[in-house]
Amino acid sequence: MNSTPYIYIIEDEESISKLISLYLTKEKMDSKAFFNAEDALKELKDGKQPNLIILDLNLPGMSGFDFLEELKTIYNKEIPSVMILSARDSDEDIIKGLGYGADEFVTKPFSPGVLMARIKANLRRQSFALEKMEDYIQFGNFTLLLGSCVLKKNGQKVSLSSKEYEVLEFLVKNAGQVISPERIYQNVWKVEYGDITAVAVYIQRLRKKIEENPSDCKYIKTDFGKGYIFSDDAVTHKI
Repeated sequence: MNSTPYIYIIEDEESISKLISLYLTKEKMDSKAFFNAEDALKELKDGKQPNLIILDLNLPGMSGFDFLEELKTIYNKEIPSVMILSARDSDEDIIKGLGYGADEFVTKPFSPGVLMARIKANLRRQSFALEKMEDYIQFGNFTLLLGSCVLKKNGQKVSLSSKEYEVLEFLVKNAGQVISPERIYQNVWKVEYGDITAVAVYIQRLRKKIEENPSDCKYIKTDFGKGYIFSDDAVTHKI
């Protein structure tokens, strides 16, 4: 995947959690650790969606199986990919875990190298599935899903108004070209004449949402006196 994968580690043994996190960092992946399922569910209910969840079954309070059941109620059909990592290795537990919606079952003790290989294979499958599902454009950590008109950062939806999305899509599809405010206005607002100062307002809003430093833009640059240009170098995948 071109964006930085974001992974939840739900594991109550701190030493194991830190080991996994260390290896993920070495592989240039971001992660967040939880020592119980309840805290992870709270973040998921707040709208967070990681690319992958590494889940232990024997957790304090809510078990891993109960967590998987709750996950279905939060995401319905869009459940994040789940990899169970557990010392429970009976056929019954493995069948039950996969039946509850997990994608893989890895038993403890485990090889960190093998675990990383499985994680990367899982993320590649996600990338291929996304590509087949709908057209998309990738830039930096962002994915612009053209069919559903959604922008995601590291797998998490970025809140955009319909006009913000349309302006961004138009700029990204024309990456590398200097586009005047008039042209943006005509193509997005679908009228030839109007208040083109609205373009600058929406550009400013987009910069606040996608730029790390809106005063030194990486994606939406200004060509003074001419218009705006979306960095072609930032685009790593086009339709």
